[in-house]
Amino acid sequence: MKRLVVTADDFGLSLEVNEAVEQAHRDGILSAASLMVSAPAAADALVRARRLPGLRVGLHLVLVEAWPTLPAAELPDLTDARGLMRRDMERFGLDLALKPAARRQLAAEIRAQFEAFRITGLPLDHVNAHKHFHIHPLIAGLVLRIGRDYGMRAIRVPREPREILRRAEPGFRPRAALDTAPWAALLAVRARQAGLVIPDRTLGLAWSGAMTPDRVAALLDILPDGLTELYTHPATAGGFEGEAPGYAYAAERDALVDARVRAAVQRVRAVLGGFSDVTH
Repeated sequence: MKRLVVTADDFGLSLEVNEAVEQAHRDGILSAASLMVSAPAAADALVRARRLPGLRVGLHLVLVEAWPTLPAAELPDLTDARGLMRRDMERFGLDLALKPAARRQLAAEIRAQFEAFRITGLPLDHVNAHKHFHIHPLIAGLVLRIGRDYGMRAIRVPREPREILRRAEPGFRPRAALDTAPWAALLAVRARQAGLVIPDRTLGLAWSGAMTPDRVAALLDILPDGLTELYTHPATAGGFEGEAPGYAYAAERDALVDARVRAAVQRVRAVLGGFSDVTH
């Protein structure tokens, strides 16, 4: 069986993102969204989620580059001069290893974000993190421990087979980047040991911000059996606070409602849903 979770990250980041999430769920293949509980448009995202009962909503933990849930004064090792979570992920990861105070602050912030999601009353479909920072072993340990207290049942494991990308787009050459595969593999082992649902593969990593209609249709045409998460960053337009430079937000929204994409889901007989629709 081909099971497919099509996720929009950054739900709540802006009205443009929220509008695209609603459009892509109503008129396209989007089946899940990951909520930034303290982002500027989080309240609007909740209104939309409550009128979209078929949309599965999870927690998009913000541990870098955006708005914390606790006051910045309570997170001196985690925030910058603007009161946002730090951007220097490499140094941040080292500080977590060296500073017990930083680990305590991070645990408190992670718990605060889980608690904020609980207060919404929405069922918790899944958990992931901004910039996939939850694959850091120390962060993963905190998320797994704290998530258990809030009924976490599924977590993203960002592993993307390069062979699928080459088949979808012949001539594809991956960009040079830090190899996070060992950390993702470790997260997969720990998540399985915790009894969590994880995807067999996650599509959208190499082409993050560039999941065009052509690419999404090509990926779906060769969708393997098993559970696949295809994650995206849709918005009706750019120009909002917190946007990622160079991301083709509107093109990603277009991909989710494209007729070829919708037809491809039907053609390969993929079962769309959220992680909470998957049994072990």
